[in-house]
Amino acid sequence: MSTMTLTPTAIQERPAARRPAARRSTVRLTRRGRAVVFLVGLAIALVAGFVLANGSTATERPESTTVIQVGPGETLWDIAQTVAVQGHTADMVEHIKDLNGLSGGALQAGQELRVPLSR
Repeated sequence: MSTMTLTPTAIQERPAARRPAARRSTVRLTRRGRAVVFLVGLAIALVAGFVLANGSTATERPESTTVIQVGPGETLWDIAQTVAVQGHTADMVEHIKDLNGLSGGALQAGQELRVPLSR
């Protein structure tokens, strides 16, 4: 049998591809600086919250209403005529629809509706 001998050859190391060094930020915040940035951000968020919440306030006085029961054959227009100020029946119909969350003008006998006391 024959023998084979292997001799190590010099392995040349290739230079590793050099990546550009990542730049580090020159701005470094201390603990106090981080606290200041946090508090300023918190203050801005609070101010924005108060400004946005200011527009969503409820009316100062709730409207006085009473509950009535719809009679057979009675329409929303009939009810609005009894409550509305002269000549504003159409506006009162819309107001009653808004108060009761109605999408149309159809009523059922016996249905209860909230209507304004005076307007």
